[in-house]
Amino acid sequence: MLTDEIKKTIQESYSKFLDSKGHTARYGQKLMIAEIAKALGNIKPDDEGMRLGDGGVAVIEAGTGTGKTVAYSLAAIPVAKALGKKLVISTGTIALQEQIVFKDLPDILRHSGLAFSFALAKGRGRYICLSKLDSLLQEGLQFQSHLELFGAEVPQLDEKNTALYESLLDSFGRGEWDGDRDNWPQTIEDQTWRTVTTDHAQCTGRRCANISQCSFFKAREDIHKVDVIVTNHDLVLSDLALGGGAILPAPKDTIYIFDEGHHLPDKALNHFAQFSRVQSTARWLDQCKKVLENFTEQVDLTSSLKHYVQQVPAALEEAKTYLSAAYPLIESLAHFDNKDRSDTGYDYRPTFRFELGCVPEPLAGLATEISKCFTRVTVLLEQVSDELEEAMDDEHSSIDKYDAENWFPLMGAMKTRADGNRALWSLYRKNDDPATVPLARWVTLVDFNGVIDFEVSCSPILAANALQESLWEKCFAAIVTSATMTALGKFERFIMRAGTPEATSYHIVPSPFDYAKAGTLVIPAMKCDPTDAAAHTEALIDYLPEIIDAAEGTLVLFSSRRQMWNVFEALPSELRDIIIIQGDKPKQEMLKEHRQKIDGGGGSVLFGLASFAEGVDLPGRYCTHVIIAKIPFAVPDDPVDATLSDWIEANGRNSFMEIAIPDAAIKLVQASGRLLRNESDSGKITLLDRRVITKRYGKMLLDALPPYKREVA
Repeated sequence: MLTDEIKKTIQESYSKFLDSKGHTARYGQKLMIAEIAKALGNIKPDDEGMRLGDGGVAVIEAGTGTGKTVAYSLAAIPVAKALGKKLVISTGTIALQEQIVFKDLPDILRHSGLAFSFALAKGRGRYICLSKLDSLLQEGLQFQSHLELFGAEVPQLDEKNTALYESLLDSFGRGEWDGDRDNWPQTIEDQTWRTVTTDHAQCTGRRCANISQCSFFKAREDIHKVDVIVTNHDLVLSDLALGGGAILPAPKDTIYIFDEGHHLPDKALNHFAQFSRVQSTARWLDQCKKVLENFTEQVDLTSSLKHYVQQVPAALEEAKTYLSAAYPLIESLAHFDNKDRSDTGYDYRPTFRFELGCVPEPLAGLATEISKCFTRVTVLLEQVSDELEEAMDDEHSSIDKYDAENWFPLMGAMKTRADGNRALWSLYRKNDDPATVPLARWVTLVDFNGVIDFEVSCSPILAANALQESLWEKCFAAIVTSATMTALGKFERFIMRAGTPEATSYHIVPSPFDYAKAGTLVIPAMKCDPTDAAAHTEALIDYLPEIIDAAEGTLVLFSSRRQMWNVFEALPSELRDIIIIQGDKPKQEMLKEHRQKIDGGGGSVLFGLASFAEGVDLPGRYCTHVIIAKIPFAVPDDPVDATLSDWIEANGRNSFMEIAIPDAAIKLVQASGRLLRNESDSGKITLLDRRVITKRYGKMLLDALPPYKREVA
């Protein structure tokens, strides 16, 4: 309940913040504070602090410049503290996460008069595992030979990597580094880092000999002592998948703020997807047998442990037999489209999708046997892991504690990969009930160092059910916000994908920007539209030199990598000299170089693809002109989106109007949003796609944009 005392705290903290900063109140920010306070205040907890009913969820679209972080922090922190709940602020990107932790919250703490503590939460994978690092440096190649069991390609333990690992250990030992990958001064390649980090299944937890120095557990202890925890959507979803409360506070004790919340459904889809490679897994099964042979030779097994271990090789062999039969069967069923898609800017691999997720009976029958085998392997490996875990706790166990600690992570990794295969193939055993939303099922052709393999995948096409069960029904409260929560001015797209409860409240709060005064949307006359790709490319080559001011900051957004490069290569040399094009260097280096050119008094032009249309912050002179080559319709190759479209069509609905147009509208809003980042910004947006004028859906897309002044030729 929102008491008068809490209301007073919120009002006073906002007034003090504004006065201290010398700011005036923004209408949209005040409205957002009020709506969040109202949503949280309407929750009725029981005597044990549990939420009663299905309220407590609010979705808020807050335009750029609203000051979302200040609004939700000032509204939610007093309520959370009064109710004895933790506030978890989750973001979609590392950049925003770091901004909140290192800039926004310290600023709010300094100027609002509120007293609260906060910390950054990361998953185990961001921290060094000292046990792995010690083993790698002590055992060298013998330890590395086991790493293939962890399901990922590992780097060679050469002189360069050995020097890096020794440097990590040395710096950690001297207290110069805290074990956090993000705090190491140089970039560490993913494969190199995976060798010396761990996950939930491999970690021995409090039993580890290095627990007193463990970076992850130290950080985990800190987050349970603070009022506000800042993290990311992936870690929240991982915690929820473990039942909640495994890493973060329990959902029932948590008020979640999902900033960049429009990413949440897609993040959830990725999180609940399953995939496995056929031949790679068959080779892994052989490696498992060799590891178990070493295990039985090197460890003095108890009778019960020996009982389980002796059964595993036969289960592995049976799984391999059935799995080996899957390769020729898939080869006969899948017909891959080998069309070159490199022009899209996406990493495309030949893919065969089962229409509406329907699996042919021969493959479903084989999947049934494969899933049974992996169920057996998983159960046995879990029993082996349990025995090793007991040995670590039992001082009188005949199993050496050092052996138990060393072998537990390997058995945990094997169990995790086996269980992943069990989960995947169990989803291929039978087709979905026609009355339910289907799963997407597909096979991808993979060429790894000249060896052809099939990657078998399965994913929900909507995250609604998963989020309902793991988040909305369990959390005390949740606020979801971003600048693009709606599509075409409505929340239906998000509701369908996220499955928010019926009692959810939805609000749109306005941006303080005067769009009509600060920005102009230009749609020039063109003789073609993007459906004629070659003609459109030629038109861009002719038109861009006329509209790009070489003395200003310009961002040009393409939907096709091939078109981007074809245009670049055909432009006059004097214009090419000031263009920084995606693909030459990492994104952050491109942005840094662009800013340096502008700061030096010159002009600069960025040529980018979809990743530059969102999350790129170029205020003021850094970007006074955004040029959008064409309406950003989604690439039609994604199996999940394609299955969703098929399902909508199969139910007598129009997927183009329900999926393609709303998705394009959001992307167009995001792309145009690169222009105005502060209230003092101004400039223009040029859309080189006449379909917004000539097609019936064009008016819908235009009306979804902020109210820029329009110049239509």
